[in-house]
Amino acid sequence: MPPSDPIAATGIAAPATTDVASTDVASGTRSRAVSGAGIGSASAHGTVPGEPPPRAGGHDDPLDDLLDRVAAWGPADTPAGVFHLVPVRIDRDLPLISRWMNDPAAAAFWELAGPRDVAEDHLRTQLAGDGRSVPCVGILGGTPMSYWEIYRADLDPLARHYPARPQDTGIHLLIGAVADRGRGLGGLLLRAVADLVLAQRPSCARVIAEPDMRNTPSIAAFLTAGFRFSAEVDLPAKRAALIVRDRSLQLLM
Repeated sequence: MPPSDPIAATGIAAPATTDVASTDVASGTRSRAVSGAGIGSASAHGTVPGEPPPRAGGHDDPLDDLLDRVAAWGPADTPAGVFHLVPVRIDRDLPLISRWMNDPAAAAFWELAGPRDVAEDHLRTQLAGDGRSVPCVGILGGTPMSYWEIYRADLDPLARHYPARPQDTGIHLLIGAVADRGRGLGGLLLRAVADLVLAQRPSCARVIAEPDMRNTPSIAAFLTAGFRFSAEVDLPAKRAALIVRDRSLQLLM
């Protein structure tokens, strides 16, 4: 689960997965809080290839089996351009992600502001784990513009707080560039990534998120993306809205 709020970093407006003060999705769904939005344009920090590169370290192929190899999911066509989820490489992505996390809007929810080693420790914990959480940079039209965490909600501490089902997959999102917030990209990209999860993980019947209840823009972005409100849950760091996207309703959206 993300810092305090998942959605905040999506560019939505406040906490939660879309968290932050825009109306996009600044989301982050872990126990922490994934909120906030990035500070400026992601493109200002160097290049992130449009195709997922091979990774080295704790998140190599054998571990990716828990999430069916996120690196191989491929692109998604969206009305805003071609979108890729590229697994994080610390040597390449840390300066950009740290900068996003230090944006006041994101910092309020992700709680990862400070020197680079704060974000680095967070990323290394996931990369050195068993593969149940894969941090990614989101690339839209060739430009890095968002931070994502794709994780096994059924294997996460979140599962203690709701009736989890096997293979439930969670999403945390932070939209980094200020210019990308408030344009509806949060809902659009959440829909695209949820579609990718359901297409690439045939064993997964539900995509889960848990934005802060106070973050109405974030919740709205998830609802726009085809998620439904399921319940309010008390998590260690927040009262959250449990938001669910069901495979069984896929054809109705």
